[in-house]
This record gives sequence, C-alpha cells and structure tokens, in this order.
Amino acid sequence: MSDAESNPAEQSAAEQVSPAATTRGRRRGKAPRTHVVGKVLLTSLIVLGMLTGLSVVFIYRHLNDNLTVLDVSSQLENRPDKQDQASDMPQEPLNILVMGSDSREGEGNNIDGLTGDGARSDTTILMHLSADRKQAYGVSIPRDSLVTRPDCKTEDGETIPGGENEQWNTAFALGGPACTIQQFEQLTGVFVDHFVVVDFSGFRDMVDAIDGVEVCIPEDIEDPEHGINIPAGTREVRGKEALNYVRARYTLGDGSDIGRIARQQAFIAAMANKVVSGGTLARFDRLVGFLNAATKSLIVDPGLENVFKIGKAGLSFKNIGLDNIKFVTVPFEYDTREGFEGRVVWLPEADDVWQKVADDEPLSRRLSSGAINAGELPGSGSPSDGASPSDGASPNEPDEDVTAAREAAGLCA
Repeated sequence: MSDAESNPAEQSAAEQVSPAATTRGRRRGKAPRTHVVGKVLLTSLIVLGMLTGLSVVFIYRHLNDNLTVLDVSSQLENRPDKQDQASDMPQEPLNILVMGSDSREGEGNNIDGLTGDGARSDTTILMHLSADRKQAYGVSIPRDSLVTRPDCKTEDGETIPGGENEQWNTAFALGGPACTIQQFEQLTGVFVDHFVVVDFSGFRDMVDAIDGVEVCIPEDIEDPEHGINIPAGTREVRGKEALNYVRARYTLGDGSDIGRIARQQAFIAAMANKVVSGGTLARFDRLVGFLNAATKSLIVDPGLENVFKIGKAGLSFKNIGLDNIKFVTVPFEYDTREGFEGRVVWLPEADDVWQKVADDEPLSRRLSSGAINAGELPGSGSPSDGASPSDGASPNEPDEDVTAAREAAGLCA
C-alpha cells in the first residue's frame, strides 16, 4: 500500500458538548443535499492537484506548515477488513471520511453572533474513489441520524461509553474524528482509509480570497438576535456577510436546518465553480490565497500529511471531472416516535449503499436517484443524470420538487 493510502489517524478528544437539538417537527421527505463540505474539499483537492503540476516548492512548504496532522489509529478497534488491491487494478479503492467541524471558538469565529465551547460536526461525507480512478461518489450522512453509537477511545485510552438512539454528530462532540470513524466503520462495515476535518472557521478567508461569491436572495434576511441583516437581490457576498448568509436559519425559507443545508450547498457550488474557473486560476494571488485559507482549515491523517499527497488525490478527482462526481444522501426517513421529532432513521436501502462502497461498485440507478453532481451550478433547477423530473413535469419546466426545495432553503427559484 502506498504512503498516500495508509491508515487514519489520532486526535485528542473534543470537549464534550451537547449535540444540537432540533425542536421543529418535520415530515417525511426526500433526502437533503448535505454536501457542502464535500464540495469545499473537492475544490481544494483539485486546485492543490493543479499546483502540484506547477512544482512551486516555496508554496509547498508554506502550505504544508498550515496543515494539522493527527493520528488516531491507536484509538480504533474491531475494524472492518480493507479491500485488497485487485490484480488488474493499478491502485486500491480509496475511502475518505470527511467531517465538517462547526467550532465557534477563537477570534472571528462568532458566526451569526454565537459562540461555542467546543467542536460539533454538522457534516459527514464518505468520499469513495474507485480503484480504476474512473468514478467517484460521496455519501452524505444527516447529522440528525439516530444510531447506536459504539464505545470509543480517547487519545489517553479512556473509554467513552456508547449508547442507543444517539444523534450521529454526538460521536464527534464527545471524541472527535476517532469516535466518528469508529461509529462509521461499525455501522457500515466500510474501512476508512483517510479522514479529513474541514473547519468552517476558514470559510470566510476562502471566500475573500476569490473576491466574493454571487448569490440570489429572494427576500431580505433580517435576524437582529444574531446580528444578521442582508438585503434581497442578486449580489456578491464576502467575509462575515457570506458567513451570515450560509448560517441564517430561522428567518429565511422554512426555517429548518435541512433548508439551511440546501442553501449552503448552492453557495458552495457557486464557490467551487468560481475557484476552478479560468479567472481564478489565472490569478496567482487568488489561487495562493484560496489554498492558504483552505489548508489552514484542514486536519488530516498521516497518509495525507503534505500537499503533494493531497494534490495527488486531487488530480484523481480532477481527471474524473466535477460533473462526473455524484453526491447522494444515505436513504432515510423522519422518525415518527414521540420525543424524536426532527430526527431521522436510515432505511434498509442504506445497507445496499454501503455494500456498493465496500465492493468498489458504482451506485445503481435506484440508489443514485436524486443524486447531484459536484459541478452543478446553483439556480440551474435541473437534476443530475441519476434523477428524473417529477411525474407530469414538462422537460422545459422546472421540477416542482426542485422549486419547492429551493423555496424552503430561501433560494431564488
């Protein structure tokens, strides 16, 4: 196995915080598009891959110093078998567990006027890269998934007891990446080759480095309690305003976290496409500024300990192409039990998804129904190849489900 594909890695346990509780009841519905951090990572990987081709040594050294490398391998137990490299394949399949850290500690991190006492993870995505490097897809796990959380270890060897009917992101709050990896592997049977934690605190600098991102806001966003005031219209947002836009919840759309995630998805799609556009890549100052902010936001395992190794993975994604990288959400439905309003439970089809990952097989049309691709532009209103318009919808008219989802998220239809 190559150095770039060694086992994941060790992190000190995060301070315990209570997972965010969702008080709003929600009906059963389609899977949310919780792929924000995945697009941030893909964009960063691809641009790093391009920089690899430039062989700019002094930039490498600076970016390497930005990375935080952690080894959690000693904390992981009873791991699933790793798939052996096939004799007719030049490389092994690769599974990267991506976690978004929602820490609000530190200078400038009081996003939407709030502060916090630790790190939470609002996003978990398993990125799968096939052994032949011809396909890739991401499987997103809703943070409100109710699961049986296994015991896990801190870096000091202490045991954090597991529990039933636990919200997915509790594992990260209690034990950071190690407990999240332990939970993921135990529940899915999929071996994690690498992990990446993306800290959202670097988001503002990433947006500013590319001179802002254009968004379409259908109504004024006014939330005095959290210090948010953004006028309606199509406009470019930067800095703190961009952070407030992606964080706004209760005063925009249907007020749900699912709606906020969809809006974040659209924003990051716009950012990703701007980053890989000729205008950004042609500006060396913007390119370096974006990479500087991105690498400061990453915590990685030893197998991804420098930008050369990260860039190598990025080139694999680039060669596949953003338009050919699909994102799906693990099949789920809303829990109807009293006391669990707003939480979700995985459907039996989730086992089929994880088996495809473990076997290094593409997702079937059934499992990828409603998938989006990493190159999808916000406002297009068009589903990916894996999805079909609602029954009765004209090919020339927007899908009613897509329009409703955009309105719920507070996006222009």
